[in-house]
Amino acid sequence: MLRHEFQPGRLVAGAFLTLAGVLYAGDAAGAWETPWFVAIPVVTGGLCLAGAVAFLTRGIRRRSGAGRTDPDEAGADTVG
Repeated sequence: MLRHEFQPGRLVAGAFLTLAGVLYAGDAAGAWETPWFVAIPVVTGGLCLAGAVAFLTRGIRRRSGAGRTDPDEAGADTVG
């Protein structure tokens, strides 16, 4: 049983923010030099891509009817 719905937009945002963190961690460790302005396109590009993915996911789910419950099944747990 799933605890929550999979949200690919959040996955993409997390991946790009992790990438920005890895870039600066490598710079701090001395493995390579990362200019300060590299984070701006990585983070903004990742957030824009995450927004586009979330928008597409919402459209696909809305069109396919995923996440909708049958009214008869929703009230089956209540005692009336």
